[in-house]
Amino acid sequence: MTDPRTGTPARPTDSSPATSRPDVASSPRPATGLWQRLRRGRIFAYLAIAGPGLIAANAGNDAAGIATYSSAGSQFVYRTLFFMVLVTVALVLVQEMSVRLGTYTGKGLAALIREQFSLRWTALALFCVLLANTGLVVSEFAGIGAAFELVGVSRYVVVPIFAVLIWALVLFGSYRYAERMFLVFSLAFLAYPIAAVLGHPDWSAVGANLILPHFVADKAFVLLGVALIGTTVSPYMQLYAAAGVVDRGAGPDDYRSVRTDAISGALFACIISITIIIATGATIGGQGPLDSADQAAQALRPVAGSGAELLFAFGLLGASALAGAVVPLSSSYAISEAIGVERSVSRRFREAPLFLGLFTFQVFLGAAVALTPVNLITLLIGTQVLQGVVAPIVLSYILILANRRSVLGDAVNGRAFRVAAAIAVTAVAVMSLLLVGQTLLGLIGPG
Repeated sequence: MTDPRTGTPARPTDSSPATSRPDVASSPRPATGLWQRLRRGRIFAYLAIAGPGLIAANAGNDAAGIATYSSAGSQFVYRTLFFMVLVTVALVLVQEMSVRLGTYTGKGLAALIREQFSLRWTALALFCVLLANTGLVVSEFAGIGAAFELVGVSRYVVVPIFAVLIWALVLFGSYRYAERMFLVFSLAFLAYPIAAVLGHPDWSAVGANLILPHFVADKAFVLLGVALIGTTVSPYMQLYAAAGVVDRGAGPDDYRSVRTDAISGALFACIISITIIIATGATIGGQGPLDSADQAAQALRPVAGSGAELLFAFGLLGASALAGAVVPLSSSYAISEAIGVERSVSRRFREAPLFLGLFTFQVFLGAAVALTPVNLITLLIGTQVLQGVVAPIVLSYILILANRRSVLGDAVNGRAFRVAAAIAVTAVAVMSLLLVGQTLLGLIGPG
């Protein structure tokens, strides 16, 4: 049987027979359980539940994220790896709370924030989200163009094509279809572990930096650490994760699979981030900061060969295409939830005009601006500031909501989880505000 809400195999109950075949039904229970485990397999079982958690976390490894991770490897080789382990823990905690809120309440984060907090604070946070996300969409389409230009194809050809494809995928498909396509995009991230191996890193040094802190008492290292947090634990990822769970139709009975998806998705995305750092650290470590992801791909050619460069470009394309859909969707979900109107990828335009209209506007505006000679570095700085402002607000809301028994009932944060999550959210908030302050000081004078 299939769960009508999720499209995944329904879990058998104690009262349901293990099978409808009489000859098999009479077999001992251990043999039946073993057969079921062998037949399904862990990989296929995971693919059945993979969804919003994996997609949201992978979307964080977008063009701007790849540029940040590449710069970490280029500047400090492997020294940021232990820091990334800490960031991974923070992402797991935050994303788990987000999907738990969506699963147990049937509402996205913006809807819950609107109900539980001041309307002014909600409006301010969502306005900043919309502005920051629109800027990020531009960088995603610029990333698509950069990936193709690495193999000699003009961005003026591919960016409009991908804009139409992403738009059509959401407007004319169901949520389940769009989700499967997003998961296909996620396969491109497997290129980075391969690129890391092709870079022939010093694995003993990699292991030592993963396990032991190797912090550098340097302003550039601190600011890069802040940037790593900002690009890994972004508000739009959590907005999409919670909204995606709701759009998928998951409820409390599905929490176990949703939680697995969220945690494993966060771990997978951070492993990919770590392999990007390893790949660039092994090949171009010590050469200084990079300005873009395509610059990292080009820099790999002399030391790792064209194979690594092509893999890096392929990963950049998949990452940009995925985030090019997820980022505007997160904005559309948030605004529509806050206003209280229909929002679902499975709806027609006439049924959800605001939701799909916002998505359409952001996609085509982002693609159009990406084709102009806009200074993408300045744009990314601006979006980083906005993300830095929004992150403490949204993450604080998530923590408070997950701590409220009136919202989650028995699914509320436990004592140990509450302490760990509070530390993680506080650390992310402080680092985000530090990034905002440093960026603003850099714009008005010496930092």
